[in-house]
Amino acid sequence: MKFIPSLLLSLLIPMRKRPNIRALASYVLLLVVTVALFSVGFHLIMYHFEGQDHSWITGVYWALTVMTTLGFGDITFHSDVGRLFSIVVLLAGVVLLLIVLPFVFIRFFYAPWIESRIRFQAPRTVPSGTQNHVILCRLDSLATTLMTRLRLNGIPHFVIEPDPLKAAQMHIDGVPVVTGRVEDRATYESMAVAQCRMVVANCADTTNTNITLTVRDLSQQASIAAVAENEQSIDLLELSGSNHVLPLKHQLGEHLGNRVNAGHLHCHVVGRMGDLLIAEVPVQNTPLVGRSLRDINIRESYELNVVAVWERGRMVPVTPDTILADGSFPVVVGSAEQIANLDTYLVIYNPNFNPVLVIGGGKVGCATAQTLRKRGVTVHMIEREEALRSSLEGVADKLFIGDAADLELLMGAGLADAPSVLLTTNDDAMNIYLAVYCRRLNPNLRIISRITHERNIETIHLAGADFVLSSASLGAEAVMSLLQRRESVILGEGFDLFYVPVPVKLRGETLSDGHIRARTGLNVLALRLPNDVVVPATASMILEPNGELVMLGDEYQRKNFTKEFL
Repeated sequence: MKFIPSLLLSLLIPMRKRPNIRALASYVLLLVVTVALFSVGFHLIMYHFEGQDHSWITGVYWALTVMTTLGFGDITFHSDVGRLFSIVVLLAGVVLLLIVLPFVFIRFFYAPWIESRIRFQAPRTVPSGTQNHVILCRLDSLATTLMTRLRLNGIPHFVIEPDPLKAAQMHIDGVPVVTGRVEDRATYESMAVAQCRMVVANCADTTNTNITLTVRDLSQQASIAAVAENEQSIDLLELSGSNHVLPLKHQLGEHLGNRVNAGHLHCHVVGRMGDLLIAEVPVQNTPLVGRSLRDINIRESYELNVVAVWERGRMVPVTPDTILADGSFPVVVGSAEQIANLDTYLVIYNPNFNPVLVIGGGKVGCATAQTLRKRGVTVHMIEREEALRSSLEGVADKLFIGDAADLELLMGAGLADAPSVLLTTNDDAMNIYLAVYCRRLNPNLRIISRITHERNIETIHLAGADFVLSSASLGAEAVMSLLQRRESVILGEGFDLFYVPVPVKLRGETLSDGHIRARTGLNVLALRLPNDVVVPATASMILEPNGELVMLGDEYQRKNFTKEFL
């Protein structure tokens, strides 16, 4: 019984299905006309060549039995003209009924009906009672990365998809989705925007302005985080009602620039937890290379906790016997004063004041160059497009126009002596190629690259990149820091900072008794107390019942923690 109503709905309701219905009706009309003509031909041949007279129903009956190849044989021609006519009718029937009819039926009737049924399955509202959820306005790389982190932290979320067919497929795939237009007021009403935790406007700048105005008209309390493609849009989005504006490409350039080794060595501060700073320590060309953490004794010498060691995109488990290689970056946690003391030790090493090379003159490349020049670092930039020359004048200390794969151009730009090179093109394949090329030409170079697609992260590290970052992970971290009331911490692709309430199993125990690192792989950095005071992690630290563990790791390790302790 459910078939007939859904069938009628698929035929009558959607306007875009009517061309299919007209095509099907046209084919049916063609069949009717063909059968009628063959019936007339049957009568004429039977009367003039066979001397027989039959009813019109008999003519239609004969035409259909021959066209469908049933061939009952109760009515046949005996003349050559009649038999030739039968052959024509038979061949026409084979083509129209046995070949074309199934295709037409599936293409213009069955497939639209199935598509219509799928469209009806697309959710159009969030479940009743939904609150404290996050609304994502588009499914892109930022939304995909953010949804993973929201899911790990148990934060409900929904993404808007305008196409009901895509929304239905996303729903089948397990993606929390609601179909609707991102500019429509009704969409946000159906998503309970007044009860949401945040709206993430991650579309184009013009669309984000429309989204902000629509949401703000519905709710003055809803928090809105809007992504800004252009810096000029920041003020407009704020005036429209956005609480937080995220110029991701500009921020990406700044973070890439802050990871550069140029001039004297110093710690790279990557985030803050209360009064504690998280920093990466470069050890290249220092006496620390080749020594173990036990020998270096950073904890006793500078009162800093070494919580992890980066080695070209890999996080090496920290033990007293961990040996630091030339490309290692220990991650330390401590106060600003303690990190400054470590800087005084590093400053005498690796004084390379040669220009840093930036490849790519887009928004990210320009932001990177500006960040470096504010630090007093000389910047050389390579851009392929001659048309951008005028707009890039003054962005870098020296501009080179041409293909970065040109050996002569690279060397002329100073690759052989550069302390670092930054790959800022929006083409992952090009960045991977350039990483291999630059690494071969200068093995001691620090290579920093942007990446667009998560699937290319491992490849570009294998190609020789020391540090990789994408705007998607940057945006996801920015949103998570807003949701969790903390400062943003940018560690690199694949690893995140997790704030997790102390599990019941661990309450009142010491950190060493919990064996969190051994059982999950996560590094515990600190404990955040209810009054937002952050206490550095120590083996003897008591895990307060109302506190939050601040842990560093990847998605797989976070899932292990949930399995082991929650």
